[in-house]
Amino acid sequence: MNIYVLMKRTFDTEEKISISGGKINEDGAEFIINPYDEYAIEEAIQVRDANGGEVTVISVGNEEAEKQLRTALAMGADKAVLVNTEDDLEFGDQFTTAKILAEYLKDKDADLILGGNVAIDGGSGQVGPRVAELLNIPYVTTITKLEIDGNKVTVTRDVEGDSEVIETSLPLLVTAQQGLNEPRYPSLPGIMKAKKKPLDELELDDLDLEEDDVEAKTKTIEIYLPAQKEAGKVLSGELSDQVKELVQLLHSEAKVV
Repeated sequence: MNIYVLMKRTFDTEEKISISGGKINEDGAEFIINPYDEYAIEEAIQVRDANGGEVTVISVGNEEAEKQLRTALAMGADKAVLVNTEDDLEFGDQFTTAKILAEYLKDKDADLILGGNVAIDGGSGQVGPRVAELLNIPYVTTITKLEIDGNKVTVTRDVEGDSEVIETSLPLLVTAQQGLNEPRYPSLPGIMKAKKKPLDELELDDLDLEEDDVEAKTKTIEIYLPAQKEAGKVLSGELSDQVKELVQLLHSEAKVV
């Protein structure tokens, strides 16, 4: 089975993030594999182990993403591909990324493509569905279970606290939701093997793409940190007095009643 995983290098949102010159300051920031993409990588490895074939992880970005691609290889992926846009693009958006990925994948005869449901730094959830549309293949988002029987696929997806079961067929693109699996940690032997696994680097020219072909459809006007939260208040006294004070505060300060 020919399996591809769409992977993004993201900021670790559990670490402190600062803004400098209207941009996120990368100096000292920690970068990781987008956590939802880790579910996709793990699922791809499990599907390969059960059905045969190989797993290729692909990312779009700068050469710094090689570290995260090597981590995916250490987890158990077979190959990795980086489309390096650092010298070609000043700014890209979800359209840009999807266009590049689809152009790479269009002649790869992929049976299954997996990606994360969303990226934690943007949260749009657009790239996977856009790639599927460009490739003209079916897709299912926010999946929590994947079963493959020959060409038949049964997918369980999360729908706002409930679940939905869908039957479809290969080729297929799915995006992974938390709960699909438990991503493995790279083992020491896996890390050593990853150093010898192929990691190809491409540029837009290699995909016969021009900068105009992948020009962003959106523009970022401003980036800013959320306002610092004010300290909360602890009410004391009798319960009836607390209720009265709470109502008064909601009216006079919060202005919600």
